[in-house]
Amino acid sequence: MKNWFKYITIMFAGVGLLATSCEKDGDAVVGQVTADTERGAVLRTVNLISNELPIGDDSAGFSVELEIQDSEDGELVDQVEVYLGFRDNTEMVGPGTDVEESLYETIPSTKFNNGPFGLPRFSYSITLSDMLTFVDRTEDDITGGDQFTVRFELVLSNGRRFSFADNTGTLTGSFFRSPFLYTPTVICPVQEDLFVGDYQLTVDPISPVGGVPIWNNQTVTISIGETSTERVFSAIYLEELGIGNGPAEFKFNLVCGKIVPLGGQATGLACVDNITLGPPLGDDVTSGTYDITDDSSFTIVFAEDESGDCGGSATNATATLTKI
Repeated sequence: MKNWFKYITIMFAGVGLLATSCEKDGDAVVGQVTADTERGAVLRTVNLISNELPIGDDSAGFSVELEIQDSEDGELVDQVEVYLGFRDNTEMVGPGTDVEESLYETIPSTKFNNGPFGLPRFSYSITLSDMLTFVDRTEDDITGGDQFTVRFELVLSNGRRFSFADNTGTLTGSFFRSPFLYTPTVICPVQEDLFVGDYQLTVDPISPVGGVPIWNNQTVTISIGETSTERVFSAIYLEELGIGNGPAEFKFNLVCGKIVPLGGQATGLACVDNITLGPPLGDDVTSGTYDITDDSSFTIVFAEDESGDCGGSATNATATLTKI
């Protein structure tokens, strides 16, 4: 295994940039996307206002602002259906209590407002208490990491429908941001000044893929990620080999006392496709814990080469971070 690093290649991805002006070219972009969908429609995320559900917060809820786009400037959409479900992602509280989605309510076109680009918009909000009532659960049945599913479905005047199953890479890209499906997540709140700043990073054991440390001992800066409970730092994978790859982000979530690294995290290197990092292997292996009253030091257990890209099995490693 220690010789696999000889076959590691650097992953270079060519990125094409497309600059568009919503004001000037919005109609052209919408027309291009809907031209091949028999006068279809998309639901663009204008502003994801709230996608986190803090436990114990009476004001917690999901909220989003959306814009309807079709080849007739939104005139094809007759109504929007909202479907609600629940995913139990933890074993400690209410295991196996998933709730399949069902129709929660219907928003008629009379509720739409005219947006700044001449396209219909509407804002949608739902409280945690209302979601719990609909899926027949209480706050005692949920814990950090559980998710609700909020799915929107466009119903056109001719009876055709568009939703999550009709998505393509174009529809979920940076301009449209049209996932149709949102997963507001139950969290235990973490203050924004905790588990951030400069930390001394050490990791054990030596990587079986490269025969050197996964990350060199170094100072890294932890910052808040895409959500209030996500944290991220950057480091160069197998830096001691001197291959020339740059820093890659490593992300983890703080979930009610447990540290959960994200899966499928790219390292910037590959043997065949991609060497990725992710949650640790083994049912009896914990990925780490944290103390909400003390962010001076914590550990993260994660899997290296989780998909076996280099021909061997994924192995677990432990990163220790100590605040400077």
